[in-house]
Amino acid sequence: MSSPHASPRTAPPVRRFLPPGLLFALPFLVLFGVFMVWPLAQGLWMSLTDASFSAHAPAFVGLDNFTEAFGDAEMWRGLWHTVWFTLLSTVPLVLVALGMALLVHTGLPGQWVWRLAFFAPYLLPVGVVSLLWIWLYQPDLGLYNHLLRAVGLDGVAWLSDESVAMYAIVLATLWWTVGFNFLLFLAALQAVPDHLYEAAAIDGAGAWRRLWSITLPQLGRITAVVTVLQILASLKVFEQVYLLTKGGPDNSTRPILEYMYDVGFTGYRLGYASAISYIFFVLVLLASAVQIVALRRKEK
Repeated sequence: MSSPHASPRTAPPVRRFLPPGLLFALPFLVLFGVFMVWPLAQGLWMSLTDASFSAHAPAFVGLDNFTEAFGDAEMWRGLWHTVWFTLLSTVPLVLVALGMALLVHTGLPGQWVWRLAFFAPYLLPVGVVSLLWIWLYQPDLGLYNHLLRAVGLDGVAWLSDESVAMYAIVLATLWWTVGFNFLLFLAALQAVPDHLYEAAAIDGAGAWRRLWSITLPQLGRITAVVTVLQILASLKVFEQVYLLTKGGPDNSTRPILEYMYDVGFTGYRLGYASAISYIFFVLVLLASAVQIVALRRKEK
């Protein structure tokens, strides 16, 4: 037994100065600061210099990189390609995923096969996906041109025709990434209360009436969330474009992230590339804010 006159146990020095909640969050805060905050700050500083791969120390140039970027026609062209890809890909990636989820949820035989088939492409690395679609798009030996010739049509230069290349990239992206949205919709469908369908069946509502009056309204919130997530994902397009077309033909499919990569790692202008990245970062933040405000207004 301890003596009644013993002094009370003192808390460790760290606990005296830091609240317990902060101690639990400290490992995350350290990693977040090292791998997120510090790179962001370093990149912002680099955008204000003429940093490159040369041996000389970067010189401070102020806002010269940003001024040059706003007058750079190639940057705006890359931004338009990014927006155009986002517009082309978002609608099918939402609607096709919704249709796939509805088909599986209706109780098709062998549901695990359908779920695996719909979601499996999402697990493939981008290099494998790009190599597969390059073969499918081959002008002479590709599957799609073979099917076109089988019905008496001419083959298409899928990846080397400016009028077709972006649509070819969108089609490959749809096959590759639609599984993620499909999974979100399927989870939302399984959360719809069964008693709504039971009450509709008692009232004599058919399958289409239940779809339009119960299922789709119940999916309104998840549809908005999926749309926002898809827009943000499409704005960050880079890998599949770089591997399929390298931004060609004649830079007609080069998104802003690839232009940023070319400027920084081919042109060795790291400071200018950093300035472009922060301009794009701010534009994505603005687009996200507009979508969040619109979503909240819709919910109210």
